[in-house]
Amino acid sequence: MRLPIYVIDAFSDRPLAGNPAAVCPLEAWLPDATMQAIAAEMNLSETAFIVRAGEHWRIRWMTPTKEVGLIGHATLAAGALVLDRLEPGLSRVRFTGLGGELTVARGAGRQLTLDMPALVPKPVASPPVALAAALGRKPDTVLAAMHYLCVLPSSADIRALAPDMAGLAALDLPAVIVTAPGEGEFDFVSRFFAPANGVPEDSVSGVAHCCLTPYWSARLGKRQLLGRQLSARGGTVACEDRGAIARLGGATAMFLEGTIEV
Repeated sequence: MRLPIYVIDAFSDRPLAGNPAAVCPLEAWLPDATMQAIAAEMNLSETAFIVRAGEHWRIRWMTPTKEVGLIGHATLAAGALVLDRLEPGLSRVRFTGLGGELTVARGAGRQLTLDMPALVPKPVASPPVALAAALGRKPDTVLAAMHYLCVLPSSADIRALAPDMAGLAALDLPAVIVTAPGEGEFDFVSRFFAPANGVPEDSVSGVAHCCLTPYWSARLGKRQLLGRQLSARGGTVACEDRGAIARLGGATAMFLEGTIEV
């Protein structure tokens, strides 16, 4: 069986930056084991599989080791593929999956917007000792919403982190977001570690910004923010707090188009 596959760099206006995601459009779902094997072979943080379902698309996301319930950058990449190649007459595309309904729409220029559920973090009264040990320092504040959110004083502190990935993977929540106030044009900076999901550090995480958007919106008193993820590849996410929705904006760049045989 020959299948089309694309690698699209999300939250970047050029290839070889942002967060790469594989997108595999299908006529119907393949066996779970086959899709997981494809994701492992692609060896990117996520591979998105999409199937047309009437007026919307179904979507599933797999890391190299497991299926996950909510992913942002791979959804943005899938939206770019549908809007640019598969259904170029559309102005927006709706995806449904384990994470509910997600919408990708055309924005200004080459920008796209992605509507995701807001994940409002709540303070953690007694953070696990293992969290600070794995990060290599004690955060100023620890909150949680699906993942841990750890607040540090500065961008320099975020850049300097070299976490113990095995320690992070052993925590009771699957991933850790670290954040601090931004510099220059950026309202905040962040990094995202998800070794328990087979992704030691995600280059630019949409899910992380579902949590970062309401946190920084409340802290800074503004609904529109600009975030920068300080991974090696780096990426910029325009964020808008819309209550129950976190609207994330960014560009995408096609890197690879081809076929696979399974």
